[in-house]
Amino acid sequence: MKAKQVAKDEQKLVLALIGNPNSGKTTIFNNLTGARQHVGNWPGVTVEKKEGELLWEGRTIQVVDLPGIYGFGVHSEDAAIARDYILLEKPDVVINIVDATNLVRNLYLTLQLLEMGANVVIALNMYDELRAKGADVDTARLSELLSTPVIPTVATRGQGMKEIISQALEAAKAKGRSPLRIDYGREIEAEISDIERYLSSCPKLAEKFVPRWLAIRILEGDEDLLRVIGGFCDLDEIKTRREAALNRLESIFGEEIESLIANRRYGFIESVAKEVIRRYQATEDQASISDKIDRIVTNRYLGIPIFLLTMWMVFQFTFKLGDPLTGLIEGLFERLGELMGAWLEGLGAPKLLSSLLVDGVINGVGSVLVFVPNIFLLFLAISILEDSGYMARAAYIMDRFMHAFGLHGKSFIPLLLGFGCNVPAIMATRTLESKRDRLITILIIPLMSCSARLPIYVLFASAFFSSHQGLVTFSLYLLGIILAILMGVIFKSFLFKGESSHFLMELPPYRMPTLKSTFIHMWERGSHFIRKAGTIIFMVTVLIWVLANLPIGVEYASQESALGRIGSFIAPIFKPAGFSSWEAAVALLFGILAKEVVVSTLGVVYGVEESGLREAISQNWTPLSAYAFMVMSLIYIPCIATIAVIKGETNSWVWAALAVSYSLILGWLVAVIVYQGGLMLGLG
Repeated sequence: MKAKQVAKDEQKLVLALIGNPNSGKTTIFNNLTGARQHVGNWPGVTVEKKEGELLWEGRTIQVVDLPGIYGFGVHSEDAAIARDYILLEKPDVVINIVDATNLVRNLYLTLQLLEMGANVVIALNMYDELRAKGADVDTARLSELLSTPVIPTVATRGQGMKEIISQALEAAKAKGRSPLRIDYGREIEAEISDIERYLSSCPKLAEKFVPRWLAIRILEGDEDLLRVIGGFCDLDEIKTRREAALNRLESIFGEEIESLIANRRYGFIESVAKEVIRRYQATEDQASISDKIDRIVTNRYLGIPIFLLTMWMVFQFTFKLGDPLTGLIEGLFERLGELMGAWLEGLGAPKLLSSLLVDGVINGVGSVLVFVPNIFLLFLAISILEDSGYMARAAYIMDRFMHAFGLHGKSFIPLLLGFGCNVPAIMATRTLESKRDRLITILIIPLMSCSARLPIYVLFASAFFSSHQGLVTFSLYLLGIILAILMGVIFKSFLFKGESSHFLMELPPYRMPTLKSTFIHMWERGSHFIRKAGTIIFMVTVLIWVLANLPIGVEYASQESALGRIGSFIAPIFKPAGFSSWEAAVALLFGILAKEVVVSTLGVVYGVEESGLREAISQNWTPLSAYAFMVMSLIYIPCIATIAVIKGETNSWVWAALAVSYSLILGWLVAVIVYQGGLMLGLG
C-alpha cells in the first residue's frame, strides 16, 4: 500500500534506523538513501553520524543511521547516543532492523524501544536466510504480540524497502501508541511503581517521557539518564528511592537488579519466539554452511594462519590489479605536466609560476594521486571481507591471541579499522567499556598501517621489490600488528595494571556481498583520500615548493634552499637507520601533517615527474635503506589529525604527547635495528 500524496512543503519526516551489529542496518540505510548521504559527528562527541535523504512521492524524508547496539544497558558511547537521540530528539518513526535468523537476541533491543514508547516499525531482515534454514516467522502474530508493524525484508536484494517506507508513513500518522508493558514480577513491579509514581508527580516530565520506562532504567543504573531527569525532579529523592529499592530487592533475590530485569525480558522474548517461529526441518541436525566454514576458519590452530593468508591475498590483489592502472595515471600526469609547461611557456609566463604549477602542484599532488587505484582496490577488498562476514571472524580469532598477552579481544575491531584510517579507528574505541582498555587501544592504533601510508609502500616497493610488492607491503602491515600487541603488553604492565575481560561477539552468517553496498563502502573510504589530495596535500605541497625556492636566487630544491637546510639539520639523526639524506628527513618531517605528503615531498625535492620518482629513489637509496625508511614511516609520529583526535578522546594532551614521543622513539629504534641487522647479514 502506498502513502497518499503529501505536500512538498509539509514538515520533513524523520526516520531513525537502529539495530544490532550485523543485522543489515547499513545495507538498508544505503538502499533507502543511495548517494544522498552525508557523514558528520554527533553534537558534542566524535562518533560518526550518518544521515541521508529519501524522496518518496514528492516528499523528502530524512533518514538517520544510529550506531549498531545490542541494547541500552551497554555502557558505551554508541548506546548512549542511540538512546539520547530517540529519547530527546524523538524521530517520527524508529525502524528497528531485526535479524530474522537470530530473533531472540535481536528482540532484546526491540523490547527496550517499545518500553520507552518509541514509534517502532520492525524490519525483519535476512528473511531469505531464515527460510533457507527451514524456518519461518508468523509476522502477523509477532506484530500482534508486540503491537507494532512487522515487515519481512531481504536488504541485500532490496526486498521490502517500499513496504518499510509505506508502513513508516502510516505509523507516523498513528501517533500515541501505548508503550509495551512487561511483567517483571511482584517484587520488582512494586519498586518500579514506587519510582514511577514519584516521576509522574514531577511537572511536565510525563508529557515528554514514559515514567515507567524511566523508573526501570533508574533501577538498571543508567546514571546518564539522571541528568535528563534532573531538569524535572529532585535527584536526591530519586537516588534515595533507588538505593532503598535495590537494597530490598537484593535482600530478596541475592543478585543484581540488572540481571533480574534482563532475565524477565528474555523470558518474555522466549515465549514470543515459541509462538511465532515455525520450523519445517530439524536444522539442529543439519549444520549450516556458515557453521561448516567456521569449523575451518575459526579453528584454534588454523584460524590465524588463514587470516594472515587472507590479508596476503588482499595485498597481492591490490598490486596485481593496481599497478597497470597506476601506470596509466602516471602517464596522464606526465602528459599534463608537459602540456602545462608548454602552454605557460607559450604565454610567456614567469618561470616561477611555471615551476609552481608543474614542479609543485602537478608533480607534488600527482605523485600521490597516482596511487588512487591501489587505495580503492584495497578498500574494495576490505569491504568484501567485511560484508561477507569474515572480518567478524578475524576479530573473534584474534580475541584468543590477544588475551594470551593480557589485552582485550574487542580492541582488535578498532585496530582493524585502523587499516583504513587511524582517526575513525580511535573514535571506535568508545565501544570499549573499560577506560583502561580504551586508552591502551588508542595508544596502539597509530601503529596500524592506514591507507595514507600505502602510497609510501607502493612507491618504494615498486622501485626496489617489484617482484614481491605484495609480500613486502604485507610484511609492513604484519609488523604494525605485532608492534601494536607488544606495546599493548608494555602499556598494560607499566601504566594500566589489572585484568581484562573477554568479550562476546555474535558471528553473522556468511553472505554474498552486494555490488551496491561494497562499492558504497569503497567510495566512502577512498573518496576521503582524494579529498585530502585536493586540500591538505595541495596546501602542504605548495608550502614545500615555496621553501624549496627560498632564499630567492637559490637553486630550486637544492641543499642550500630553506627546505634543504631544514632537512640537513635533522638528517644526521637518521644516519644509523640508513637514510641520512636531507630529502628523506624533509619528507618525514612534512609527513607528520599527512602521511601521503611523504611521497609528494619527495616528488618536489627530486624535481621529477611521477615515473621519474621511482628512478630517482632507486639511484639514491638501497633496498635495505628503503625498507628501513618504510618501517620508519609505518611507526613514527602519527599525523596531525590523529594526534588531535587522541587529545579529544582522552581529553588530555598528556596521552597525545605520549603517543607522539613513544612512536618516534620506537620508529627510530626499529628502523635502526632493521638497517644495522641487514648490514650484519650482508644485505646492505
